[in-house]
Amino acid sequence: MTGKPHLLVVATGMRLFREYLLRSIAPQYRLHMFLHSEPTWEKEYLDDWTVLETTLVAETLVAAAVELHGTDPIDGVLCWDEARILQTAHVAEALGLPGGDVAMINRCRDKHLTRSALAEHGVPQPQSVLVNSVDEALTTAGEIGYPIILKPRALAASLGVIKVQDAAELRDSWAFAHDTTVPEAPHYDVNVLVEEFADGYEISIDSAIFHGQVTPFCLARKEIGYPPYAEEIGHLVDATDPLLADDQLQQVLVDAHKAIAFTDGITHTEIMMTAYGPKIIEINARIGGDLIPYLGLQATGVDPGLAAAAVACGRQPALDPDRTLVGGVRFFYVDENDTVLDSVSFDPIDAPGIDQLVVLMEPGQTTSPPPAGTLWGRIAYATTVTDSIAESRVGLDAAERALRWTGHPQEPVS
Repeated sequence: MTGKPHLLVVATGMRLFREYLLRSIAPQYRLHMFLHSEPTWEKEYLDDWTVLETTLVAETLVAAAVELHGTDPIDGVLCWDEARILQTAHVAEALGLPGGDVAMINRCRDKHLTRSALAEHGVPQPQSVLVNSVDEALTTAGEIGYPIILKPRALAASLGVIKVQDAAELRDSWAFAHDTTVPEAPHYDVNVLVEEFADGYEISIDSAIFHGQVTPFCLARKEIGYPPYAEEIGHLVDATDPLLADDQLQQVLVDAHKAIAFTDGITHTEIMMTAYGPKIIEINARIGGDLIPYLGLQATGVDPGLAAAAVACGRQPALDPDRTLVGGVRFFYVDENDTVLDSVSFDPIDAPGIDQLVVLMEPGQTTSPPPAGTLWGRIAYATTVTDSIAESRVGLDAAERALRWTGHPQEPVS
């Protein structure tokens, strides 16, 4: 037994997108992981692990955690998987640990509850109405005014989100918002939001919340593609972004967390910067995805994994930057639906700040661009670490030109 805090981690996610977190945390914490199958690459970071029949059922996680806690006391519980954050809150609640407020986490997980709490406290946000049918959606959209956004109640990564210009488009788009799901998503009888369209540019802010104090540590500017869908095709994190000194933005961020009574943990808040000021789009009770926190680590030196582990264990996180760089990521897709890949690779690149060139799919796999492909349709990505936004864009553009892929249409099923 060492003096390191004992941290329980629930699941982990894809290695390419989450290993950097474990790599940071493992030297300073004893990590025990709950998984639904034997760990592979995770083993080098773990003190121990437990394989469960499922990591999606709160009662299963709680029973296993209570048993573990009885033999080796747990100091904190951590999860960065959207499908499991609510179940993890039940574990923290059962053990009396930070983040153990199930209602608090659910106010983030359920976007309708988020909207209701923000509205009650007057936090700037788009108008939002929960609707049960296409007829209700048409009536609500007429009252709000087009264009509007259709959004599922509890998905992530912009899945099922679409901008609608008029009543005809709404009828055509209803099934996309209503029926889009993932296997691990929660089910609601009423699951679609009709929202006012907030015009502007979108950012995200990862924050550490410790005893109610909100401290942002990573601000990213989103690159959105494939309209009218809201596919996130890239992000840029600038350690000297002027928005970091925007008092109005900071106040809205603090007010939003106060409105949902978020006291301890990590959040990923998405905000639209409009001509009328910042408006909250959503608050996620976890660290950001799409390598955004990794870009922040490279750009600022603030370690997101260690920040998340610290607040999970009731400790003050270390959030002082030690560099001022820019991190960027861009994701790449095929051109046509149901493309069977023959090859995917990058040519050698001579460009500023190339950090990673990563192929995500192998020959023989079938993929599509958004909206059918979404984040699972990506065939590759590139990251850069540079001195400026301009240099980062040059590097990402060069990576896009260097990407080489070939494919053929999938054979129709007879």
